[in-house]
Amino acid sequence: MTTHFQFCPRCAQPLIDAHRGDAWRRVCSQEACGYIHWNNPTPVVAAIVEHEGAVILAHNRSWPGHWYGLITGFLERDESPESGVLREVEEELALRGEVRAFVGHYTFPAMNQLIIAYHVVAEGTITLNEELDDYKRIPPAKLQPWPAATGEAVADWLRRQGIRREP
Repeated sequence: MTTHFQFCPRCAQPLIDAHRGDAWRRVCSQEACGYIHWNNPTPVVAAIVEHEGAVILAHNRSWPGHWYGLITGFLERDESPESGVLREVEEELALRGEVRAFVGHYTFPAMNQLIIAYHVVAEGTITLNEELDDYKRIPPAKLQPWPAATGEAVADWLRRQGIRREP
């Protein structure tokens, strides 16, 4: 089990791996403290953005050059997933969007995230924010899913469009 926490946030004693209930948990070594680090997944929204008949895939400045993906972002406190995905589309692409459908939810264990994916139809002129440095317009018939959480969402969305492609 991996975690970023080495010490208990309550009493500063080391955290250890211990069996609690039906699973291994990261717990405080000071048994009287009782702290358990649950390490719950972080909710992330993802948009399959359809703009002028094409799907928009974006390149984040921090990614390798050949990686392009969906518009994604962390869900903020007191924000619904639908509002969050529209906010991300507006922040990252400067487009006004409308949620057309919930696509699904997908686990992304490598980042301990729960991806909540939507199909968003958007309009306006694309202007990239500071996180992004490029984008591609892909006709749905040519869109190829990739083997990760958002790629699974793309595959599910394509199947609903009558297009069968596996990651």
